[in-house]
Amino acid sequence: MTLQLHDTLTGRKRPFTPIDPNRVTIYVCGPTVYNRIHIGNGRAAVVFDLLYRVLRHRYPSVVYARNFTDIDDKIMVAAAKEGVSIEELTHRYADAYDEDVATLGTLDPDLKPRATGHLPEMIAMIDALVASGHAYEAEGHVLFAVESDPAYGRLSKRSIEDMIAGARVEVAPYKRHPADFVLWKPSTPEQPGWDSPWGRGRPGWHIECSAMIDKHLGRVIDIHGGGRDLTFPHHENELAQSSCAHGTPELARFWLHNGMLTMAGEKMSKSLGNIVTVQALAERYDGEVLRFALLAAHYRSPLVWSEDLLEQSRKGLLRFYQTLADAGDPPADGTPVPADLAAALDDDLNTPEAFAVLHRLADEVRQADGKAAREAARALRAGASLLGLLERPAAAFLEADAARRAAGATLDEAAIETLVAERQAARQARDFGRADAIRDELLAAGVEIKDSADGPSWSYR
Repeated sequence: MTLQLHDTLTGRKRPFTPIDPNRVTIYVCGPTVYNRIHIGNGRAAVVFDLLYRVLRHRYPSVVYARNFTDIDDKIMVAAAKEGVSIEELTHRYADAYDEDVATLGTLDPDLKPRATGHLPEMIAMIDALVASGHAYEAEGHVLFAVESDPAYGRLSKRSIEDMIAGARVEVAPYKRHPADFVLWKPSTPEQPGWDSPWGRGRPGWHIECSAMIDKHLGRVIDIHGGGRDLTFPHHENELAQSSCAHGTPELARFWLHNGMLTMAGEKMSKSLGNIVTVQALAERYDGEVLRFALLAAHYRSPLVWSEDLLEQSRKGLLRFYQTLADAGDPPADGTPVPADLAAALDDDLNTPEAFAVLHRLADEVRQADGKAAREAARALRAGASLLGLLERPAAAFLEADAARRAAGATLDEAAIETLVAERQAARQARDFGRADAIRDELLAAGVEIKDSADGPSWSYR
């Protein structure tokens, strides 16, 4: 099946054909490094890691770049608040970002460029925009003239007037048009700055990505990705300045945007104060559980984050690993990815359908025995691996999960055994009200009881 991806620019799903099948290029906007990332940021990292895996499954060479924005006004404020240098702050949080997304099972990108390493390229691009009449200098600033680009607004599907209304645009008297955006701004003596034809200053946010893409991947790339909230103004402005600077009609053949993660009906964001960090979640849940949860919904759909989602994801992953363990946990050993799972991911990364395939494979494992069960288990592991799941020995996950649940339980084993015995005695005395009350008490403490012909058994939930 041909890989189909939904392109934000055209507004439709269409076949993906790379510019060069021997060098597929993808750029994803990374973090502004001034604090730990929240799980909503983690969704973008996991979604585009999945895309990277799918592309590598199909093509011999994929070059994936994900940048660090390490110069920004928010960074300056955070560094001053902490009383440290910008360099110290950005290196600390860039390392923290790498640690957090590794917890989520992401592969390292091929390139991780930093904005501060690309000032000459940014200045050269701004200079070209000024020379071609697409940008102008005003009071120490250089601004992109949106009216010079007749196609401006094509990515976000908005008119310039709509963009101004309620948008995050700075209204300043030196702008020719309210929607004109900053390419370069002056720095005060205490602020970080670099020499340029327009005086000492620093770049605007949007020009950073355009310059890094041009240097490392080319003037037109195959895929540009990021969260849906970046469509405007960031990606709209990237597209405008890159196409005008290079005289190309496009910057990327495909624009992909993941949906937002919501909590209690609101988008998770630092400004709303409703964030939960990957670091904090990883103290309570295995990183693979978090990845499972982030892939539960289609990447373009909103994802409602909740404890229920996390518990469902943990139990789903536990079920898969237990299935592998029961079949002897055979390695994939070169087993090909099941065709129906590959087809699901080829359909615009349809992870809900891919998970449905994994559940069908797990059912096959449990319904078979001997060699047939082992072969089905290999197929289960091979398919899950393309999703970045089930990539460790089953026993390792099961032991780690049991240890986490034991640590979170409010009863020790002796107390649990006592309650289980009391419940069994109540059942034998046909005091089912007391038996149910004990069961509920154990559930509240994180312990689950299973009854069988051989008697009751318990496990941590």
